[in-house]
Amino acid sequence: MAPTSSEAPKVSLGLAAATIFLSAFLLFQVQPLVGKLTLPWFGGSAGVWTTCLLFFQMLLLLGYLYAHLVIRHLPHRRQIQLHGSLLVLAALALPLRLHGAFKPSGTGDPVLQLLALLATTVGLPYLLLSTTGPLVQAWVARKGHVPYRLFALSNAASMLALLSYPLLVEPWVSLKVQSWGWSAGFLLFAALILGTAFRSHPDPAIAASEEPAQVGPSPATKALWILLAAVPSVLLMAVTSHLSTNVAPIPFLWVLPLTLYLLTFILCFEADRWYHRGVFLGLLPLALAAMTFFLTPGYRHLAVQLQILVFAGGLFIGCMVAHGELARLRPHPHFLTGFYLRLSLGGALGGLFVAWVAPRIFRSYLELPLGLAACAAAALLTLSRDPGPLKQLRLRAVQALLLVLILGIGAHTLYLEFSRDGIVLAQGRNFYGTLSVFDDEEHLWRTLAHGTITHGGQFLDPAKARKPVTYYSPDSGVGLALASLPQGPRKVGVVGLGTGSLAAYGRLGDVIRYYDINPLVEDYARRYFSFLKDSSAQVEVVMGDARLSLEREAPQGYDLLAIDAFSSDAIPVHLLTREAFAVYFRHLRPGGILAVHVSNRYLNLHPVVKAAADHFQRTARVVDTDSDEATGAYGSTWLLLTTDRPFFDQPAFQNNSDVSKLEGPALAWTDDFSNLFRILK
Repeated sequence: MAPTSSEAPKVSLGLAAATIFLSAFLLFQVQPLVGKLTLPWFGGSAGVWTTCLLFFQMLLLLGYLYAHLVIRHLPHRRQIQLHGSLLVLAALALPLRLHGAFKPSGTGDPVLQLLALLATTVGLPYLLLSTTGPLVQAWVARKGHVPYRLFALSNAASMLALLSYPLLVEPWVSLKVQSWGWSAGFLLFAALILGTAFRSHPDPAIAASEEPAQVGPSPATKALWILLAAVPSVLLMAVTSHLSTNVAPIPFLWVLPLTLYLLTFILCFEADRWYHRGVFLGLLPLALAAMTFFLTPGYRHLAVQLQILVFAGGLFIGCMVAHGELARLRPHPHFLTGFYLRLSLGGALGGLFVAWVAPRIFRSYLELPLGLAACAAAALLTLSRDPGPLKQLRLRAVQALLLVLILGIGAHTLYLEFSRDGIVLAQGRNFYGTLSVFDDEEHLWRTLAHGTITHGGQFLDPAKARKPVTYYSPDSGVGLALASLPQGPRKVGVVGLGTGSLAAYGRLGDVIRYYDINPLVEDYARRYFSFLKDSSAQVEVVMGDARLSLEREAPQGYDLLAIDAFSSDAIPVHLLTREAFAVYFRHLRPGGILAVHVSNRYLNLHPVVKAAADHFQRTARVVDTDSDEATGAYGSTWLLLTTDRPFFDQPAFQNNSDVSKLEGPALAWTDDFSNLFRILK
């Protein structure tokens, strides 16, 4: 006699839980790993991480679609055969490594190139990992288990992976070892999921007796699933871009929003006790209003800690509302794969909007205020369909607040797009961020800004327009170095174009060669600033990532090479590794000067440059400059490196510190290992 449902042997939840935990851990451990692998090829901008998130969301959607289709249309034995075959193919693609065919050449859309590179690097393994949650939950649901707590376990593993990477993995383990370790973890996962699959064969008698006689979710409910998944996805990516570009551009802030996003999934799907609808719906208008307030130009420069608290807290509350409502709307386990498929579709649509659509239709970062308005609208729609236990008076108050917020955020969005401090001459946006050119009200000064960071300026008075200013004033490190070079024609290389201020030092017979990855920078430098056209030197601009361009070129014999490539307020890591310094020194003439701009509000880059000076046996000096509004000089710090020790005996450098005498140990970075935690100020 066939066993009854209560007597049937059930698949071990321990094995299923271990499989889901490991798959989710690997899914989110590989995201920062692959992001770090690909950053050097695409300029180190925040757009790389946003595009990576889009890629992972799209693959998650494909993985959930795969799980939905195989559960619905294939018998269990065929599921095992198909999945096993794909696991073997994925194993053959290991270990993780970048494929040179997709190395950027300075042309083409970086988004498409990056997506292709990610697909060839980690595509199939990541796709199979992403199928695990819905597949295993569907298998255990057919054995009589309620599977949704496994979804909370999956998100807990994801959050653990994200937190452990910057704290335990990145500071101690090289990229090569990380790649091999992750690949070994994938092989263990393959064994676990095949074991789970073999132990999950459905019993026909049980399946027939447990087939739910329920009506499926309505189209309106399915559409609401998608909306409630899309809104937190937009908030996640928009808040990440805002924090890492305009608040504190350090990669740790890539992890914080994603951790909070996953935490809300854990809390909302682990048990019903965490999402108190009245509490979070009451907090939502306050959170959205506070975030909108901090987007106002006059309040963007408040304390970094306060801004991080407001945006991280607002993201948490918004995601709790969206994911809490999703948890309330979760269907019977029979419809589980369709539910997860629509959740992943919403996440992918949100990611597509932020990473692909917004940069092409907006001049500035409008996706964040629009995401705030969408969050309020989604909450309003959900309350209208299902007020739940909220009392009528409180319900009306919350609905009114949300409606006012939507209108207010809409008006604020228009203000952000069309109203700016000073007189705006140009504003544009691409993969590398938002650039703007504006004059002060008196038309005395013109500024080029990347987000909230100034990337150069110029006096508009013709009598002062040829003077090098901002970080490149005559008393800056690079200014002193140029003035101290031997007489005669000079060949100068500059990594990072900005406004082209260093061209002001050009003399007849000089050659100044710029390297920049952002085509919009060159366009603005030539159209709105006169340093390039007024220079007496021969000025050249090479487009593409500077390090890749320098690697392809024959030695240039530069008298001075200035490293001044900033992504918002931080030099991309791949431009400060030992391998990068080797490339720079290859392009210098004997005794040439390497000038590295290390001004930074958040990172102390001195130990990194000190390590390079020690390794390559260079003499180095630190040159600090104070701001001087009258001359247009900004406070800056430059580190100068050379094999020509007598160069620093000149009077210009008598009061500057020897890098070798700086306090603290040197910190060597390589392409295989770097640690940002140790240089945080």
